Amino acid sequence: MIVDFNTIPNWCKLWVFPSSRKFYPQEIEELKQRIEAFLTSWTNEGNPLECSYSLRYDRFIVITVNNAEISLTLKAHDDLTAFILGLEANYDIVLLDKINVCYKQGEFVQYKDLIAFKKMMKNNGVSKKTIVFDNMITTKEELENDWEINIMDSWLGRFLK
Repeated sequence: MIVDFNTIPNWCKLWVFPSSRKFYPQEIEELKQRIEAFLTSWTNEGNPLECSYSLRYDRFIVITVNNAEISLTLKAHDDLTAFILGLEANYDIVLLDKINVCYKQGEFVQYKDLIAFKKMMKNNGVSKKTIVFDNMITTKEELENDWEINIMDSWLGRFLK
């Protein structure tokens, strides 16, 4: 059962799926329909889940679920993973690799594999003021406070010292 994103409590479970490329404008509406169809039918032991989603920067799929009174089963997690794998295949993108780096370059969000990003860091293509995205966050509160962070506050900062 899809609810307004803002009604899910801040401490509830959240996943960020960074896309290896920006979604094209002509893909957005279909993507939203696919996500809404999945979330509408997503269950936990046969019970509908109170959940929501947000698309950020036309690159990140953010899904959250109100797990206040439930513990998500392995099957519910597997269903979400299968859905995301289906999106990867349909749009020819990567969504499940959270080790790759998303960062801001001016007003644009870029995506690099970790090896290429480390080379950029070594060649001064990244500064200590670069904003990176921590896609390992797990709650809505972290999305608001700890998702877009200075590189020096992330695990990548150790490579710039």
